[in-house]
Amino acid sequence: MPSEMNRLHSFSAVAMALQRGVTGLSMPFFFVMILSSLFDFVDVGWTFVLAPIGFVAGVGYGLAYYYRFTYAITDDTFDVTSGVFSQRSREIPYGRIQNVDVARGVLQRVLGLAVVSIETAGGGETEATLRFVSEAEANRLQRDIRRRTAAVKQRRREADSAEAGAGTATDTGTDSDPSPGSSPARADDTTAAASEPGQTPSADRTREETQYADSRRKQLFALEPRELLLYSLSSFRPAAGAGLLFLFAVASDPILDYLIAVAQPFGGPAALESGSVGSYGILTLVSMINAIAVTYVLNAGYTFIAYYDFQLGRADEDFVYERGLFQRYSGSVPADKIQAVTITDNPLQRLLGYAGLWVETAGYGPESSGGSQSAVPLADTSRIRRFAENLTGVEPPQFRRPPTLARRRYLVRYAIVAAVIVAIAFGLAQVSALERWYVAAIVFAAVPPAAHLKYVHLGYFVGEDHLVIRTGFWKRRTTVIPYYRIQTVSTRRSIFQRRLGLASVAVDTASSRTFSWGTPTIYDIDLEDARRVHDRSRENLQVALRDRARDDLGLSVDFT
Repeated sequence: MPSEMNRLHSFSAVAMALQRGVTGLSMPFFFVMILSSLFDFVDVGWTFVLAPIGFVAGVGYGLAYYYRFTYAITDDTFDVTSGVFSQRSREIPYGRIQNVDVARGVLQRVLGLAVVSIETAGGGETEATLRFVSEAEANRLQRDIRRRTAAVKQRRREADSAEAGAGTATDTGTDSDPSPGSSPARADDTTAAASEPGQTPSADRTREETQYADSRRKQLFALEPRELLLYSLSSFRPAAGAGLLFLFAVASDPILDYLIAVAQPFGGPAALESGSVGSYGILTLVSMINAIAVTYVLNAGYTFIAYYDFQLGRADEDFVYERGLFQRYSGSVPADKIQAVTITDNPLQRLLGYAGLWVETAGYGPESSGGSQSAVPLADTSRIRRFAENLTGVEPPQFRRPPTLARRRYLVRYAIVAAVIVAIAFGLAQVSALERWYVAAIVFAAVPPAAHLKYVHLGYFVGEDHLVIRTGFWKRRTTVIPYYRIQTVSTRRSIFQRRLGLASVAVDTASSRTFSWGTPTIYDIDLEDARRVHDRSRENLQVALRDRARDDLGLSVDFT
């Protein structure tokens, strides 16, 4: 069906023109300053002539970019055209679209605007970004693309069912065509006819469609104020460390003066330029304590703002979520793109009886550069486990631990780390005034409990339809992987593992991996057990793929 091309909101023209204008204004200053230091004939006064020209050129480029940027919803693809000097046209099939994320900042919410990001499976970044559209248009795009994506999936299932039923119809002589009116594709066409996909519907029609979409949406989880507070106080995010570095970069002198003033009563230096080795050590210790405290406060504040009023719901075959205080996000997580489900907790959350639920999707995730995203940030542990069981259909796992030989291996490993720390303290004592270096040997007291805690939090379970892997103490992860989502199963053995007859089994899915979310791995089990897990996983993968092709076995979106 032909579709009219749409443009962004008129505010986008203003924003793009100003942004490009400021860029064009600043570039002459940068280049003239460099050239004037290299060549005598270049005068700094040239900036007063070139800067206005650059500003006008930047404004013109921004306006041209706005008028050349168009988008449209067609029957099979979402089309985006952009570019000033070289035009780029993208046709994004609905079958590849993973998420339509809508973000609204404070100013955007006041102006009734939103940023729409189209994310695809298998991509490493956002496929298309519409900056800015009206809030009503953002909701329409999110709703229509989600509906058309569901229709594509339904047609694929019907085609698979028709192929599977063709053989039966040939043998029995019965008609295998679906009954008239039962195809969701026809319903989708009817809905599309009521609202031209390339045009913005009227206010009444938009209101009716929004009410209809809301009526089909079922709320699954809402983060209560108490849970939000606990989540903010018991979690850690790398962005908090970046915030600390930013504070130090913009206010390094006041921060240094404060740290010196705080450390001085405890024996710190009176000034940064003068002091002994011991006073500098006290200053370092005080600085570390303050850095930890400030990072913790920044982390709690960031988490509270990011997950304020978190809501998770179900719309057709997608999980839909909303969150954020100042920057409001809304998006969806397709159930058929989920590769694995992970229950996470840390020591404080375990002490309080809480845990979180994360899902890993194939391709780009809206919350990070990888595919991991939070489905339930924090809830009672029993509730989280019930969610995971209902979502995946996994039976309650009976975990098996590695052999006790693995615990001895961790004991030796941590003892070596402790010995290195003592050796470093001894080396510092030889080149500085550091005394009583042998006090560092106290770290050996932490070796036995560290080895034990690492050992007792390892486990794995080989079920009928799922493989469950548990690892970690500070950030424990219990990952449920359906067999049909497994991409590769590999057995790995280091030099030390070969000497001890141990091995590790890594199970990889199609989800994007990041530094903090590595490949689920069963660590340090007997070699024979590793081979059995390897073979069993491969066999169950083939069985699961056959069952899925026949029965469409998968994850349930109605996991309450």
